[in-house]
Amino acid sequence: MKPFRYPAILFAFTIVQLAVTETVAAQEKSSGDELVILTPKPGPAPRINGPTIYGARPGNPFLYLVPCQGVRPIRFSADGLPATLNLNPDTGVITGTTPTAGTYRITLHANNAHGKSERLLRLVAGHTLALTPPMGWNHWYAHYDRITDKMMREAADVMVSSGMADVGYQYVNIDGCWMNAPSYADPLRVGPARDEKGNMLPNKHFPDMKALTAYIHDKGLKAGIYSSPGHLSCGGFYGSYGHEAQDAELYAGWGFDFLKYDWCSYQSIAERGDPAAPEVPNWSKGGDKLLVYQYPYRLMGTLLEQQKRDIVLNHCQYGFGNVWEWGADVGGQCWRTADDLGFELDRFVDVAINNAKYRAWNRPGAWNDPDYIQIGYVGSTNNHGEPQPCPFSPNQQYTYMSLWSLSAAPLIFSGDLSKLDEFTLNILCNPEVIDINQDAMGQCGSVVTLTDKTFLMVKELENGDKAVGFFNRGEKAADMTAQWAVLGLTGLVMARDVWQQKDLGKFETAYTASVPPRGVVMLRFHKL
Repeated sequence: MKPFRYPAILFAFTIVQLAVTETVAAQEKSSGDELVILTPKPGPAPRINGPTIYGARPGNPFLYLVPCQGVRPIRFSADGLPATLNLNPDTGVITGTTPTAGTYRITLHANNAHGKSERLLRLVAGHTLALTPPMGWNHWYAHYDRITDKMMREAADVMVSSGMADVGYQYVNIDGCWMNAPSYADPLRVGPARDEKGNMLPNKHFPDMKALTAYIHDKGLKAGIYSSPGHLSCGGFYGSYGHEAQDAELYAGWGFDFLKYDWCSYQSIAERGDPAAPEVPNWSKGGDKLLVYQYPYRLMGTLLEQQKRDIVLNHCQYGFGNVWEWGADVGGQCWRTADDLGFELDRFVDVAINNAKYRAWNRPGAWNDPDYIQIGYVGSTNNHGEPQPCPFSPNQQYTYMSLWSLSAAPLIFSGDLSKLDEFTLNILCNPEVIDINQDAMGQCGSVVTLTDKTFLMVKELENGDKAVGFFNRGEKAADMTAQWAVLGLTGLVMARDVWQQKDLGKFETAYTASVPPRGVVMLRFHKL
């Protein structure tokens, strides 16, 4: 996020479920793309979704909602569940304490009047968190400085009621503007940085942070928070500088499970240092540039690891110092590889291609982050106004989600949850597309250029399958051929369209797809 200053605007949070919205009407009129909902609606029988591998630290509180589609009520059970964990058979929420170090093979079961489902979940109790890319929602690109406690609670409600939680979205994350600011247009966001004990103070829009996280946790979801290693956040709110240990303990005590740590005003400390803290490395004294970039993240990463709570750390520092090469070494689980995408949404395909250049450093527990999913209704980054229909055609929105899934990027939606429509949910909630993103191998797809307008993204999956996106950047439909030699395949192969969730047949040497303008065809190839 970048600096801003705009008055708060009252926000009414009302769920809208429409088959065709003004978003789509505007997109079709401007783009000529046909609105097609490709994702089949979930059937009445249970379907367990979510990752097949999950990391947690021994002895810490454990919380996991089994993602499952199907008609409720659904009855949940599990084989191989460690004795320190308990599964609520009615809600599918697993709670307790992470067991001693080791890998536990848990078979999850779901039954209702229409059928049953089972899925293996490998629980890896150890040091590494986020063994698959984090999935959830962040308020920034929808609500900016309008965010309130009430809106965060309503976001958690919608995460469940919309079906997003049923396919694996779990984090409900506050971005900036929850703290006090030294001065601000909204007087309810102005106040002292800390109390008499030095604890950071939320502003009046967030009266009880512990109650907020409890509300989110009661739904089986997780809560995220935001801060900066500098004196101030990008928006001019107080940061964590000089109070890092206290803030790490505070966030854990409040019950947060995710921290976005935004570089922002730390730039001045990196450049000039702090006379009161000569041990802090900086460039003015000839400090090693890489060590200066690493210092605040290593500090917070170490402090979070000391907490009796699993807290995923996101390095929001825009790729400085080639963060993908060292982000995991300083305690992070994901890191931005570029600037705020909101400033260059028209280049989201280029951003994804550039992000894939760093694929060698992408792995379980270490994710390159090209920024949030901005489809449906989003606010303008330049003026931070109320959410409006996103600038993408229907085809481009399929392209967006496909690129992020094939890249094994965090799937953090940052659109307006109160304006979700059937088309947006069809893109966000396709379980076969999400399975490719959440694949346990953790590979970011490689880019294969075919022409100046067409390219493939090829991702190897844990079971030996290949996920392939056929991307057309042109203004006309294009036929694209993927040869088996290029994909690393041989012999007879079954092709499956994951957006439509249907098998296309068996092929021996290649596959040719007709790809719509600015669109994608996304397939999964299985060797027979």
